[in-house]
Formats: sequence, structure tokens, C-alpha cells
Amino acid sequence: MAAPDEIRYTEQHEWVRRTAEDRVRVGITDYAQQQLGDVVFVQLPAVGEQVAAGDALGEVESTKSVSDIYAPVTGEVVARNEQLEDQPELVNSAPLEDGWMVEITLADPAQWDGLLDAEAYRKLIDQA
Repeated sequence: MAAPDEIRYTEQHEWVRRTAEDRVRVGITDYAQQQLGDVVFVQLPAVGEQVAAGDALGEVESTKSVSDIYAPVTGEVVARNEQLEDQPELVNSAPLEDGWMVEITLADPAQWDGLLDAEAYRKLIDQA
């Protein structure tokens, strides 16, 4: 299960990669995509939408179920991965790269420090 050290994580299995001091890229983890099975549809928020940490910001539909994607931080959606509209399977084949979902400008850059580091996330999935 891939959980790189330079990425932060949530208990709901989202990953968060800093792309600038006040901006992050978000997706679901390798563990989450394995649990979901084959992803067939991804619903993402619009650019410009405000999201709050812990609130649902979209959905991932797989052959097994529909699951919410939760905002790991509070801020504004400044980019969304349009490729997922035609290629939702990128969430399975490259969850930490081409399968990213949105970019968010952080309302409070200190929220980064409240996310799980890779070691804490690995412990979480080992207990699952």
C-alpha cells in the first residue's frame, strides 16, 4: 500500500499534497481505491466553490458502492481534475498521481499541520 512520506492524510483516506505554501492537491489514497474496487464515476465540486474541512466535497462511485470524498482542509476549490470525467479509472490506476481530484487554496495554511503524517496513516490502515 503506497503512503509516501511527503504527503499528508486524513482518517477518511484522502491524501493531501502541498503544491504551494497556501495550496494543496487532494485525492483518495491507494488503500481507499483498493477498498472501493473499480471506480466508474467521480463527482467533483466546481472551481470557485468554498469547502469546509470534514464536509463532503464530492463522490466516488465504484462497482461496489458510492462513497463521499471529504474536504481535508477549509478553502476554495481552484482546480479540478477534468480528466476524471472521461477516465474515472485513473483513481484506481494512479491514485496519487493522475487520479488526483481537486486543488484547494487553504483558508488557514496551519491546517496542514493537523493532517496525519505517513507514519500515522500507515498505523491507521494497519488497524483496519
